[in-house]
Amino acid sequence: MRVVVAIGGNALLRRGDDPGGRPVGMDRLAEAVAAVAEIAREHEVVVTHGNGPQVGLLALQAEAYDPTDPVDLDILGAESEGLIGYLLARELRSRLPDRRVAAVLTQVRVDPDDPAFAAPDKPVGPGYPPPEARRLAAERGWTVGPDGDDWRRLVPSPRPLEVLEAPSLRILVQAGVLVVCGGGGGIPVTSSNGSLVGVEAVVDKDATAVLLARALDADGLAILTDVPGVLEGYGSDHPRTIRRMTADEARAFHGARGSMGPKLEACADFVEGGGDFAAVGALDDGAAVIRGEAGTRIVAG
Repeated sequence: MRVVVAIGGNALLRRGDDPGGRPVGMDRLAEAVAAVAEIAREHEVVVTHGNGPQVGLLALQAEAYDPTDPVDLDILGAESEGLIGYLLARELRSRLPDRRVAAVLTQVRVDPDDPAFAAPDKPVGPGYPPPEARRLAAERGWTVGPDGDDWRRLVPSPRPLEVLEAPSLRILVQAGVLVVCGGGGGIPVTSSNGSLVGVEAVVDKDATAVLLARALDADGLAILTDVPGVLEGYGSDHPRTIRRMTADEARAFHGARGSMGPKLEACADFVEGGGDFAAVGALDDGAAVIRGEAGTRIVAG
């Protein structure tokens, strides 16, 4: 079975972790690679990953070097995709010495008129107490907003329309290569006068994972993050993992559920488009999530 495995950026640098200036925690990376390697021993795997915490930290590092010349978000996206892709591919080669592994820098086409550019809503970087977030917004021209107990910088997140490297990725996957691609949702680009240009945005990795899964004829989509699945009563003393949802139930559930919304939307899109299954669950339980023994499974109806 061919499965696209999407690893959340918060699974590599979890909420509450002290990054110490490092965009990826090596202990978290080892956990991610162990989970992917276990899945890859049973299935064909394509890996994609988030970059929300990482791209924000890279922006802060660049600003510390020269605050008068901020680095464009598409460049920061490419840096984070290359960084995380390299580390994942390196560690996967060590864990799976008989497998060919390749990390591919991936561009995605977006619409320059996407309404997301007028309404930034994707959190990036570390969390701040609300007063500090408002101060940084005033100093740096950021849009900020709540994300859990903290506030974070918000940037535009246009809908991805096309994975430009899809034909090359198909060749690699058909040749048996374990591919790491589409990191951070891919690098957002658009066409201007016949040339590709980068866009000041960060694409949602779950939406890009759906495009990848369709383009590569994947059977399943697994979104692995830092929670055990879709939780009823999240934040309460006794949250309950919902084990199975239809696409309609997933769309109805996600309304005001924070970061789970894009994951459920992506899962619903994939199964309604003909995918066999989609699932959301904890990174540590990755293989069990794909087998249907853990996490939340989303089906067409």
